[in-house]
Amino acid sequence: MRKSRFSTEQIIAILQEHAAGAAPAELMRRHNVSRQTFYAWKKRYGDLQVSDAKRLKALEDENARLKRLVADQALNLQILKDVLGKGS
Repeated sequence: MRKSRFSTEQIIAILQEHAAGAAPAELMRRHNVSRQTFYAWKKRYGDLQVSDAKRLKALEDENARLKRLVADQALNLQILKDVLGKGS
């Protein structure tokens, strides 16, 4: 997945401008983002504050790390089963 040019804090600041009454078209033009990007941000970060977004990012990182760990364990288990199955 491609890294955004905007930090989470910047995205939330843009969305807070929108919540304060700024027109979406003006925000998109000023920050040079597409309509799809703007509304994807709104869907993902809609009502979050910066602290909430940081916590969300930390949880996503931890979840990705745990998924890799589970995948590695499953691979190791499969290798052991293959080795033990052929040895018998």
